[in-house]
Amino acid sequence: MKRFLIFPLVFFLLLKPYEIKAQGFKTESGSVEFLSKASLNEFTGVSGSLNGLVDLEKNLLDFFVDLNTVKTGIGLRDRHMRENYLETKKFPFAEFTGKLESLPNIVIGQSREVMAKGKFKIHGVERDIEVPGKLTLVSDNELKLEAQFKVFLSDYKIDIPTVVFYELSEEQVVTIKATLKKN
Repeated sequence: MKRFLIFPLVFFLLLKPYEIKAQGFKTESGSVEFLSKASLNEFTGVSGSLNGLVDLEKNLLDFFVDLNTVKTGIGLRDRHMRENYLETKKFPFAEFTGKLESLPNIVIGQSREVMAKGKFKIHGVERDIEVPGKLTLVSDNELKLEAQFKVFLSDYKIDIPTVVFYELSEEQVVTIKATLKKN
């Protein structure tokens, strides 16, 4: 009879450390912003619909945003951006999948600079990139991520408009901010 009582206790003790060690965090409402600084026109596009996962145990990063959710503040510009340049009917998402160069030792309340390496895909083109960022462990259940990187439109076969009103820079600065919850 004692063996039957010990087995569930051992099983529970073996299972519990795994749950504590689990380092998977996700978000469905992170923000992504791109800044276009052309000579005559500067504007930003913003979306609060960034979905993402950071799994520190498996060293996995996976983030995507539906490009149809990006807003620049001018409806006509948004429509032209989606239809003529990003072609969101054909390529609706931008996605980054990768790993951290080295896994940081994160302590609650502290931030760590990190470097992510992986694949960024937009407009049907996938390229290897490196993304510097910062991770902050707010609590056992909350991780903050901040990152910034540059995207060159020609690298992803995105045409640059020639109309001055829609002047767009070849270089786009992308900023990501997300609060991820333990899953």
